[in-house]
Amino acid sequence: MRLLLLVIVGLFCLLQYRLWYADGSFVHNYRLNEQVEAQRAENATLKERNEQLEARVDSLRGGDEVIEALARSELGLVKEGESFYQVVEPEPAASREEQAESSQQ
Repeated sequence: MRLLLLVIVGLFCLLQYRLWYADGSFVHNYRLNEQVEAQRAENATLKERNEQLEARVDSLRGGDEVIEALARSELGLVKEGESFYQVVEPEPAASREEQAESSQQ
């Protein structure tokens, strides 16, 4: 009778272990659900970024004005007969001191 009781308790413990800790357990499924939610959030972010890039590509295909504006802002395009002025802000004194210290080392 004791042997049967020990076997039953052993099987019960084994089944409880599989239920709570093994692959396919409640804990495992909970972690998988968290990973799925994190992946969905990342996918939504990437989908939004892709839509923005697609809209930008469509606008670039739309006309020369957009391409010219982009070239002016990002590449510094200057047409013939135009003058380009660049305003340079002076560096703060602390920044110059840091550069002097780093060059001495």
